[in-house]
Amino acid sequence: MATTTPTRRELLAVAGGAVLLLGAKRENGNGGDEVSATEDLMREHGVLRRVLLVYREILRRFDAKEDVPTDALAHAATIVRDFIEDYHERDEEEFLFPRFERARRLVDLVAVLRQQHAAGRRLTSDVLRLATAAGLAADGTRRQLADALGAFIRIYEPHAAREDTVLFPAFRALAGPRELHRLQELFEEREEALPHGGFKAMVDAVARLEQTFGIADLARFTPPEPPRR
Repeated sequence: MATTTPTRRELLAVAGGAVLLLGAKRENGNGGDEVSATEDLMREHGVLRRVLLVYREILRRFDAKEDVPTDALAHAATIVRDFIEDYHERDEEEFLFPRFERARRLVDLVAVLRQQHAAGRRLTSDVLRLATAAGLAADGTRRQLADALGAFIRIYEPHAAREDTVLFPAFRALAGPRELHRLQELFEEREEALPHGGFKAMVDAVARLEQTFGIADLARFTPPEPPRR
C-alpha cells in the first residue's frame, strides 16, 4: 500500500484544528472550564463586585427616598452569603490562608483578611435580618440597612483588590503548578456540588438583579463627553 507524507500545510492545519478544539474546551460550561485555581477565585470576586454595585444602587435609593424591592435586596444578600461567604471564602480559609501561615508568608495580611471575613458575615446576617417589607418601611431600619451595606462595601472593595493583586499572585508562586492543578480540580468539584449553582448561575442571578435595579446597561456608567468649545 502506498503511503504519502503529509505536507507542511496539512500539518499546520491539523495543529490549528487541535488548538481550536482546546480553546473550545476551555470556553465551555462549568464542566469544561480550565481556569487556574487563583483565576477561579478572581472571577468569583467579579460576582462580588457586581453585587457591590447593586448595594450602591440600593444606598442611592435610600438617600433619594425611592422604593427598594425587598425580595431583590434579600436575594443580593443571599448570593453574598451562599456563594461568597459560605463557598468562596471557605475555600480561601481552608486551602490558601493555612498555606501562607505554615510558610510564615503574608501572615499579617492573612490575619486581616480573616477578620474581614468574620465582619462581613456579621453584616450580611444583619442585612438579611432587616431586609423585610416592614423593615424597609421604617426609617430607623432603613438607616441600619444603609449602615450595614455601606460598611460591607467599605470592607470588600479593598479586601478583594488586595487579594487579587497581592495574595493570589503570591499563592501561585508559593504553591507551584502541581498544587495549583490539584486545587483547580478540587474547586471545580466543590462548585459543581453547590445546591444553588456555580459561577455561571451566580452571574446570571446577579445580571437579573441588575435588571431589577436598572443598572444592567454598562454604558450608563460612562461619563458624558465634555462639550466642545
